[in-house]
Amino acid sequence: MAFLRFVSLFSLLCCVFYCSGFDVVHDYSGASFFDDWDFFGNWDNLTLGDVWWLNASDSFSQKLAYVNDAGHAVMKVDNTSNVPFNEKRNTVRITSKDFYSFGSLWVIDLLHIPYGCSVWPAFWTKGSLWPDDGEIDIIEAINLMPNNQMAIHTTAGCLHDPPPDQTGRSLERDCGTGSGCTVQETTSNSFNSGFAAAGGGVWATQFDVSGVYIWFWSRSNVPASISQATSSSPLDISQWGPPSASYPAGANCNITNFFTAQQLVLDITLCGD
Repeated sequence: MAFLRFVSLFSLLCCVFYCSGFDVVHDYSGASFFDDWDFFGNWDNLTLGDVWWLNASDSFSQKLAYVNDAGHAVMKVDNTSNVPFNEKRNTVRITSKDFYSFGSLWVIDLLHIPYGCSVWPAFWTKGSLWPDDGEIDIIEAINLMPNNQMAIHTTAGCLHDPPPDQTGRSLERDCGTGSGCTVQETTSNSFNSGFAAAGGGVWATQFDVSGVYIWFWSRSNVPASISQATSSSPLDISQWGPPSASYPAGANCNITNFFTAQQLVLDITLCGD
């Protein structure tokens, strides 16, 4: 497992399903964590936040992206500069160089996520043509929300039919709206001060022709199949129980019609749309 820190510490595993289970195909962690990501290098022209997402060299030189002495990757917003009114604060957005297709599992382990008025951290995925090729929001709470919020975004025509064993609370059914078909986490300590106080936590996302499924565990509840995993051991999800957000494929949303292979994105913006 790898770690990121938003002033997040993280690690990230990407797995592909074979008959034996999910085998690791990419481990983002430790000193090489940032090697396989592209830095955005522009202002936030996507969600219109009041930030500049720096390029790689500026992110590293300004210590907004680095690996600390404990081997944890850190991403953060500049919190030392006096930024004049109506100018933008520096921060970081990174996108994986690799695309991951159906049959993938993404596991991210974090120790801390920024929160507070205006703060918008996110771990999400997108297809090559955004937003037409689908988007999965795995971590996307804002401001002082007490809990994380998950969503998928599609073009018009996909409706979320939450199954009875989904543990999160569905807020919006139409995945083609601006907010997407959102699900609110109901497990404690998925965001805000409680997340870091509990030692952080782990999210796992299964991206499959059968649907999109997102699990969350606070640190004390992380399954042994994850906490005892290595960068080469397969992952067995059979004992994980029902997911927090469940988007099964069906008559109201054929996942393969709305999604293509996805890139992983980590970013922090401020304010925005």
